[in-house]
Amino acid sequence: MMGAMAMASFWEHDMVKTAANFSVAVLCIVVFLAVFELVTKYKNWEEIRKGNVAVAMATGGKIFGIANIFRYALARHESLPSMIGWGLYGFLLLLAAYFIYEFLTPKFNIDDEIANDNRAVGLISMVISVGLSFVIGEGIQ
Repeated sequence: MMGAMAMASFWEHDMVKTAANFSVAVLCIVVFLAVFELVTKYKNWEEIRKGNVAVAMATGGKIFGIANIFRYALARHESLPSMIGWGLYGFLLLLAAYFIYEFLTPKFNIDDEIANDNRAVGLISMVISVGLSFVIGEGIQ
């Protein structure tokens, strides 16, 4: 009985909760970045290794955007499953925004421009991801 109570209080400790939330958020960011890697024509980390600043900005915006969505999910939900669910939902909205952005720029291809290190396009991509993450995050109930 005493062991079960000690174990329960362990999982309720703020430092343990923080570590769990952090671990889950990092894992989700890695998974969601892998999904973004599948939908872009370029290989993010290969381009970043070569010094492609446009890809670095666009990828950094995605990382910030996803992390920011999880910040809102953590602020409004106690349980890990709820936080993950809202984080996933927010990510899907961010992914939809990526496709809308591509659709709304018919004069050029976003992926091609970023792959060619067009920093103006990379910057706008970053700002869209960051800006919309605040809108998405605020909508998390």
